[in-house]
Amino acid sequence: MTTVTPPKSLVIASRESALAMWQARHIQARLQALYPQCDVSILGMTTTGDQILDSPLSRIGGKGLFVKELENALADGRADLAVHSMKDVPMHLPEGFALAATGEREDPRDAFVSNHYTCLEELPAGSVVGTSSLRRQSQIQARFPQLKIESLRGNVQTRLRKLDEGQYAAIILAAAGLIRLELGDRIKGLIDPADSIPAVGQGALGIEINANRSDLIAILAPLNHVDTQLCVEAERGFSRALAGSCTVPLGAYATKQGNTISMQGFVASVDGRQMLKESVTGDAAQAEKLGQQLAQQLVARGADKILAALDGVK
Repeated sequence: MTTVTPPKSLVIASRESALAMWQARHIQARLQALYPQCDVSILGMTTTGDQILDSPLSRIGGKGLFVKELENALADGRADLAVHSMKDVPMHLPEGFALAATGEREDPRDAFVSNHYTCLEELPAGSVVGTSSLRRQSQIQARFPQLKIESLRGNVQTRLRKLDEGQYAAIILAAAGLIRLELGDRIKGLIDPADSIPAVGQGALGIEINANRSDLIAILAPLNHVDTQLCVEAERGFSRALAGSCTVPLGAYATKQGNTISMQGFVASVDGRQMLKESVTGDAAQAEKLGQQLAQQLVARGADKILAALDGVK
């Protein structure tokens, strides 16, 4: 067995939101447990995505706005690794960067949060539901066209405060974030993935490094959760094949049993009136190709036409 010799210190770049810092501290603790002699610190940063809160992400450049500043810190040597929510990581990393590890997935489902209702089915017609996600919006509108969807930006605590102030009848958040912040008691219900297919990579953590830092690959290898990695690879393969981003209402969710991955995915119009869903099962060793296959099945049913119409709206 090869002995891994860590450097004397490692710096983790992270957004400064409470959830991002929880994620960074989680990785920090894992690394310190593995390498007690290594000093692991966190470089907190504010990203463009954190600063612009008055517009939906789909209009200001997408979720890549949450990672660019962290990548700059990797590029200029201020940080050795960056920790991201995998659902925020663009489908194509900029040249010179690589994903070194994928952390074990937390609950990937969407959570229904409300102070007066227990599920979407209870909401009266005209109720305002808050979400920043076109993926969630399209799936809610498809099932409940009588509900009104309004944009909801900000960190988890900000979104909960806006709910508590009465701006929304309910909001939809990722269950993983609430659980990690010990706010699971705010969840009134978890939405079945069959009704709200999660975002690509939802609930999983990604560790990004400079592609030329081969010295970090072995050091970070123990943090990689293989089952999660393969499922996320399948989901990202699906999204890449459809040129997916937060400007496109699509989602994919893969699960692994033994050597088999099962995955469901969808593409929709923003209003949910056009909704295409498909599923696929195959060899986990061909995870990315499986995602591409699922995308091809949707294209065969007209997903490309829905995507083309969305391009025309931008």
